[in-house]
Amino acid sequence: MPKLCVRSFTASIDGYGAGPNQSLDQPLGIRGPELMEWFFHTHMWKHMQGVDDGETGIDNSIAEQGFANIGAWIIGRNMFGPVRGPWPDESWRGWWGEEPPYHTPVFVLTHHPRAPLKMKGGTEFFFVTEGIHAALEQAIAAAGGRDVRLGGGVATVRQYLQAGLIDELHLAVRPLLLGHGEHLWNGLDAHALGYECTKCLAGERATHVFLSKREDARK
Repeated sequence: MPKLCVRSFTASIDGYGAGPNQSLDQPLGIRGPELMEWFFHTHMWKHMQGVDDGETGIDNSIAEQGFANIGAWIIGRNMFGPVRGPWPDESWRGWWGEEPPYHTPVFVLTHHPRAPLKMKGGTEFFFVTEGIHAALEQAIAAAGGRDVRLGGGVATVRQYLQAGLIDELHLAVRPLLLGHGEHLWNGLDAHALGYECTKCLAGERATHVFLSKREDARK
């Protein structure tokens, strides 16, 4: 049965998944790139940039596993771009250029309708205005029996956690104190929501923590 998975989602040890004041110039917020240092050194990231370089250790192996068996993605609007409110036009086509890294259908949560956007490499963005449950239903249908990856950002992951819809959550915990920004766990009781830690693995630049929904909490 397809699962809704959060993979390679990075957080600081004080629980922040993004820095404050996200913008076009700073899409991850102030100090946000520090969270992603574990990924930026991997062979996988370098290969995505067209460079045959990078480290091939534990961090890289887990990053590669994050793309395995994924048939569709769900992301929040902030993950698609910095535009707010009604779409002024359709000139913004994402952060990634003409060939985004998804290579599957991607369902973007938004309050404002927009026509689907087909990109190179098999990525097609669909803009969902009916909420998180509708996006999940559409993503599962599009995934063809494979898993659905929930890409974030923080607010989107929090919504799906609160609703108890996430089956597996991989956190890459970076050894830094961010102090400010978007907090992943504030006001959430993950244990009460049915989650437990099933594995913990030390990588080169992050500690990888895996949470799963307990069997007694599955709907």
